[in-house]
Amino acid sequence: MTEHYDVLVVGAGPAGLAAAQAAAGHGARVGLLDAQPRQGGQVWRHDALHDAPVAAHRAMTRLAAQPSVSWLAQHQVIGAGPYSLLVETPRRAVELSFGSLVIATGARELLLPFPGWTLPGVTGAGGLQALAKQAWPVQGKRVLVAGSGPLLLAAAATLHRHGAQVLGIHEQAVAAAMCTFALQLWRWPSRMVQALQLRATLRGIPYHFGSFVSRAHGDGRLSAVDICTPRGSSRIECDVLAIGHGLVPNVELPGMLGCTLDRHGAHAATQVDDLLRTSVTNVYAAGETCGIAGLAAARIEGGIAGHMAAGAHTAAAALLGQRRRARRFADVLARHFALDPQLHALADAGTIVCRCEDVTLGALEHFVDSRAARLATRCGMGACQGRICGSALAELGRFPRGDGRPPIFPARLATLATSAIPAFLSHDSGDHHA
Repeated sequence: MTEHYDVLVVGAGPAGLAAAQAAAGHGARVGLLDAQPRQGGQVWRHDALHDAPVAAHRAMTRLAAQPSVSWLAQHQVIGAGPYSLLVETPRRAVELSFGSLVIATGARELLLPFPGWTLPGVTGAGGLQALAKQAWPVQGKRVLVAGSGPLLLAAAATLHRHGAQVLGIHEQAVAAAMCTFALQLWRWPSRMVQALQLRATLRGIPYHFGSFVSRAHGDGRLSAVDICTPRGSSRIECDVLAIGHGLVPNVELPGMLGCTLDRHGAHAATQVDDLLRTSVTNVYAAGETCGIAGLAAARIEGGIAGHMAAGAHTAAAALLGQRRRARRFADVLARHFALDPQLHALADAGTIVCRCEDVTLGALEHFVDSRAARLATRCGMGACQGRICGSALAELGRFPRGDGRPPIFPARLATLATSAIPAFLSHDSGDHHA
């Protein structure tokens, strides 16, 4: 079964919502799809106990009033072919064809291995934030938040609001870097207001700099963590550790479509021009998949990509000044939250790196590339398909992160058995610009 849309938007976070709204404003028939049952992405994920942010409510309400937008909930992209996607829903597989495509697949947490990180009770900071919003019980639990980046404050605020006892926030960046970062926030007033609001919400909760978790302890479940600080090491008892070392762009779909990727350091982002055109004709990208820059940039870029996908170049160009200002924040983030090299040396030979297949760092020692390691150890062949261990190993400088391979996510055999699957298994399926 095939369904056609003038503009298809993948990802219903802030960038995707803005793209769908912009494209629909020019009369395009728009399909907005997401693997989740509700719109909002991670940033605006539905909270079972608290109201949505005002901006999120407005964006979703405006989009709901657009008759030309079809909301395709629980649609997981499995493969990509020329001008079409293979999508799996809870009930069936469907091919979605499009005139133009906007990729707004966002980012995921970077998790770095350290001794004890696989203990129950250790979770991603953003992951625990999502669980709390879905009413996973954190009431009264002693939670330590650690890692790097502004996400730590947002996660801690959500956990605090849901009744967790937040013991402290441990940011690996040093105090001098954080002071310099804070002094530059006046250039982005909305971010400065947001930061002040978060700190007000978290008043009384210690916020430590140059501080990171080196080891987790527990007999079958987390009971304590070791913390390294500029003043030495200490052990803190806790029930839950929420940890994350920044974000990594989700580039599996653009990579499968044949879009050129920018590789700076260990991780890749989707390469786009000023008007968010990728290297593949009629394929656009917006938001964190183009590089981590935050909510404001994602919404602006979503608007640009949506206008472009609908052929409204003038409307898109009118937003370029806003995009440039918002994107400057990405450089500031990367510079001031750069990871301490000590974090790359925490895992020892016995530390599990691939949690899906229980592969240790020592088991990968003699392999020179990820393919050889995968064939011999199954590292990266589990349910996450290397998204966690692949990104971690790239960050540790062991193997470069590949572009991924089809299917993009684990799929039912019935989906893979569709007659269209050979086209969707091609890595180079797009028409490239000259």
